[in-house]
Parts: sequence; structure tokens; C-alpha cells
Amino acid sequence: MSNADVAYLRREPAEVLPAPSFARGPAAWLRENLFGTAWSSMLTILSALFLIWVTPELISYLFTNAVWSGTGETCRETGVGACWAFIGRNMPFFIYGSYPQVHRWRVDLWMAIGAVLIAWLLWPNAPKRSIGAVLFLVVFPILTFVLLYGVSNEPNTLLEKVPTNLWGGVFVSLLVSVVGIVFSLPAGVLLALGRRSKLPIVKLFSVMFIEFVRGVPLITVLFMANTMLPLFVPEQYSPDRLLRPLIGVALFSAAYMAEVVRGGLQAMPKGQFEGAMALGLNYSKMMRLIVLPQALTMVIPGIVNTFIGLFKDTTLVAIVGIYDFLRAVETRRLDPEWAGPTISTTGYVFAALFYFLFCWGMSRYSLYMERKLAAGKRR
Repeated sequence: MSNADVAYLRREPAEVLPAPSFARGPAAWLRENLFGTAWSSMLTILSALFLIWVTPELISYLFTNAVWSGTGETCRETGVGACWAFIGRNMPFFIYGSYPQVHRWRVDLWMAIGAVLIAWLLWPNAPKRSIGAVLFLVVFPILTFVLLYGVSNEPNTLLEKVPTNLWGGVFVSLLVSVVGIVFSLPAGVLLALGRRSKLPIVKLFSVMFIEFVRGVPLITVLFMANTMLPLFVPEQYSPDRLLRPLIGVALFSAAYMAEVVRGGLQAMPKGQFEGAMALGLNYSKMMRLIVLPQALTMVIPGIVNTFIGLFKDTTLVAIVGIYDFLRAVETRRLDPEWAGPTISTTGYVFAALFYFLFCWGMSRYSLYMERKLAAGKRR
């Protein structure tokens, strides 16, 4: 029996046909995401009608009738929209708080160096990322203290000391969030490993710390850090008023991060541990080279979600007297010169945009890393 009797042998390449029109392109995207079911179609139509109703009013309030320059009196006139003049006039205070104007270059330099180091670490193909990690985790904290706080008691010097009660605005919010993020991940990993440890004392301490901190609100932790920490040390060594909430935020976020990391460790197949032990790796090398990289990759969404929550929770430090960005907006909107309903609304809209952009950027980066790591696994 010949091959032609049992199978069809194509002697020429088959013609490549385009995908059906309903399977690709904008029409397919709309059908899949907006009109996939009757319920989805109804929600899409209702959302479109709501946007048609709201959008003209928003454009009128935020742009067309907005006050772009002028004073508080201008913003209190009848029929005006958002008072962007309030934002423009008070932008230095929103960024630096009461930090002395002649020394604000130090804050600018600190933010620029931090942005470069963070971009270096977050860029997947960046060269010498290990050096960047050392600079960010070891050198940058020392540089932060030297630049922002200063080292000299002599007035009008290059690095004159600036007390923390003058700090405020955006850079304090960034400082609190960066300290919490940088500390929470390694501390969370250690606590997660401690909770899975076979050493009773280590496991007991880790469990007690995690459950206690996760069982109380952040406000309570901040109050305890603000009032209780000074009681455990001599008065002359009492922690700085800004250092106390920094410690509280870092410990609070570390407890939540520990549970996220523990979920990744529990999701690891048992064969990974057995394979590492079969290769003769000790516990530290097994965790550092085999287990933790895979576990952390699996829980990237949870890690980023914790970071986003931490960034938004920095607004709570205002309760213990720290002038973060939102507190700076609150302070300026209570100024009689800028008192008015549209002025207050504009301040809150501006604050919402600030927090949204940072949180949205973190979520987009996490999605990018998920896709990149998933593509690497498929190869």
C-alpha cells in the first residue's frame, strides 16, 4: 500500500489565511471585554451614559471655568471652577513643608539620587544591579541623613542641621514610604522564614510578632511608637519625632509582608526543596538560590499590593504630628486667604491625583514584571 493511500502529503506550503474578523482587532476586543454577555453589555451602556452625563461638567469644573492664576478672592467668585492658582501658589509648601528655602536644594538632590537608584534597581536589564542594591540599601540611608538632617550646628553653612519639625510635604511622604518598603521586604522574608522555622523560640517570636502587629490598626502602632519608644531609652537618647513613626510603619508593613512571603513559600512544590537538598545545598543556599527567588516571583502581586497600601497609609503619620503631603494640603486650605469650597475641593483632587499616579505606576510595573517573568518561563 502506498503512502498516498493512507495519508495526504502536501507538496506546497499552505496558504496563510487571516484570522476571522471577530477574533482580532478592536471589534474583537470590544466584544470580549465590554459586550461579552448581556449583563456586561448593560453595564457598558450604563457606564457610557454616566460618562456622557458627568464628563462635560468635569471638563467645565477642572478646565474651562477653572482659575489658573489669581488669589483666593478670585477663586471665591460665583460660578468659578477648580482653583489651580491655589496649587501653583502653594506648590513649594506642598513639596518641602517648612524646610528652609536656602537648603531646599538638598531635598531636590536627595529625590534625584533616590529616583536614579530606584530606576537602576527596577530596570530588569540594568548593568551591575548588585552595586545599585548596595548603594540603595547601605549608602543611600547614610546620605539621606547627611543631606536632609545635616551635620553642622553653625548657621548658614552648606549642610546646616534642619530639625525634623520643619520637614513636610511630598518628600516626607516619599521618605516614610521608601523606608517602609525597603525595610518591610527583607524583614518580612526573615519573619516568614522564622514562622516556618523548626526552632521553637524563633518560631514563637515570629508568630507572636506577626499576629500581634496584624491584630491592631496602624494608628495604634503609630501612637505606641510615638509615646512608648521614648520610655524605653534615656531621655537624651529618645528617638527623633520623625524616626518614631518611621519605625512603626516599617514594623507594621513587615508583619503583613511576612504573610505574603509565607504564602509564596507554602505554594512551592516539595520537589524544589528535595532537589536542592539532593544537590548538597545547605539551608541558607537552598533558600537564597532556589526557594526564595521562585517564591517571591509567585507573590509579586501580593508584594506590590502591600507596597501600595503602605504608600497610601503614609497619610496616617499626620496623626502623630508629622506633616506629610496630605497634611500640607490640609494646612494650606485652612488658611483664611485660601478658604473656600472650590479651593478645598481642588486641594483634595490634586492630592488624589498624586496618590493615584504613584499607586498606578507601581501596579503597572508589577504587571510588566509578571509578563516578563512569565515569558521567561515559557522559553
